[in-house]
Amino acid sequence: MSLPSSVQAVLDNQNVQYNIADFDDPNDEHHIVQSTLLQDGQGKAQILFPVGKLIDIDSLFRTFGRSFEGVSNSEMHELVAQQNLRCLPAIPGWNKMASYIDESLLQAEKLWLQAGDTERYLVLRNRDFRELCNHMYVGSFAVDVEPVSSDTHADENRILDSVKRFTQLRIKQRLEETLELPPLPETAQKIIKLRADPDADISDLTNIVEIDPSLAAQVISWASSPYYSAPGKIKSVHDAIVRVLGFDMVLNLALGLALGKTLSTTRFNPMQIQAYWREAVYTAATVECLVTNIERSKRPGFGMAYLSGLLHNFGTLVMAEVFPPYFNNINRLRAANSHLPPEASEQHLLSVSSNQIAAWLLTNWNMPEEVVSAIRNQNNPWFDGENKVYANLNFVARNLLAERGFGSTQALKIPEKIFEDLHLDLDTANNSVDSILESGDDLDAIAEQLRG
Repeated sequence: MSLPSSVQAVLDNQNVQYNIADFDDPNDEHHIVQSTLLQDGQGKAQILFPVGKLIDIDSLFRTFGRSFEGVSNSEMHELVAQQNLRCLPAIPGWNKMASYIDESLLQAEKLWLQAGDTERYLVLRNRDFRELCNHMYVGSFAVDVEPVSSDTHADENRILDSVKRFTQLRIKQRLEETLELPPLPETAQKIIKLRADPDADISDLTNIVEIDPSLAAQVISWASSPYYSAPGKIKSVHDAIVRVLGFDMVLNLALGLALGKTLSTTRFNPMQIQAYWREAVYTAATVECLVTNIERSKRPGFGMAYLSGLLHNFGTLVMAEVFPPYFNNINRLRAANSHLPPEASEQHLLSVSSNQIAAWLLTNWNMPEEVVSAIRNQNNPWFDGENKVYANLNFVARNLLAERGFGSTQALKIPEKIFEDLHLDLDTANNSVDSILESGDDLDAIAEQLRG
């Protein structure tokens, strides 16, 4: 069984003994070696650590004096693709990069090293792994990931405790002032009331959207996008509803856009704002495409699924509002740990995740439970509660996009059970994502308009 040439070159140069095998011992999972890339002014470095651990970049700085930042998912994906690999090999010295090894790996009798694809591993004894680590940097910087509680009823207390703890470090002021967030926008309130009205019609929705000129312009621009290939010019919100998007789509699109403009983005630089809307638009479009490929009798609510995708990263805005002094630190840690869901870094710093905070806020705004559940549980592939279909759609959409280098996190493995529960197959889902990425220019134009 052959290995990628770039991996084979390192092994031959060091003349170490190894086996190639599929991983088959769940009890030995903590001995799997994972790899990621970080960078600073000196260049890129390879970081090796036990799978599933979080990289503490402050510990790396204290130990080695390097102030590392994350390497973008797209850049790592491009490097892996150039080497004809499927993932970063966990081989010290791969690609002639400086390697930083978490010292816990040197204690294991046997190690499983990712070999550059998602199935096979190099199996090394301790002495052979140590041989590979000669002339590498060794230190303690990988820490356990605190799991996010599944108890939604405890979210508010966790949020309040976390805000209180960090507020006391910053300034003395009452907790309720620190956690004071804007009320649900009037437009959004009207749309939610409209949703509950069984007699609501197109004219009712048109009247609500047109009251907000900026929102109306965005809806019309969205419908006019080449992505939808609508014949003729879209002249009004009514046109957008009747000729292109449909009542349910515009209802949820308008609601998502109204919420997206609610919180301040002063903590964001232009690239971060662009990335926020780009991820929101692409994820929503992918969810939309996935839903259309589900058999009609099994299909979840189309508009609700779309809104869940559009708001999947809403917690990022809320986090910036609640923890402004720490937002840059959160982003640095998230970027350095793109192999993990963002909530792992947030839990490590703040003991609460952006998804928990967003779900809490949306609940207080009386947003639909389907959307709240989707955002709260979208990083948990084993979530089995009510409305799990919307959380599962977000999980599938985000990770299939990540497999292609899109977004801020690396792809997590999607359990087969999710596809079974969604009544989808992997090939159809992959085709859906490919079709979305083929329309990237059109979706980028929509995201750019929203950023503006």
